[in-house]
Amino acid sequence: MKDLLEIIAKRLVDKPEAVEVVVKEGNRGSVLELRVDPDDIGKVIGKQGKIAKAIRSVIRAAAIHNKEFVSVDIVPND
Repeated sequence: MKDLLEIIAKRLVDKPEAVEVVVKEGNRGSVLELRVDPDDIGKVIGKQGKIAKAIRSVIRAAAIHNKEFVSVDIVPND
């Protein structure tokens, strides 16, 4: 899932070298923390959160296929 999220995010942003995905294990499954340059955060979230929702849907579908639970958090990379 980490690689898939990284590929998707790098295609959307202006600074793909700043994209980082951190995997954190939680009680209910994995949390993928997508970190992007603060200037690119709007491109990953999209108008009214539509891009972020689409990214989460793709990752969730891939996770279900692998019988996993994964959620995605989007944060600016400091």
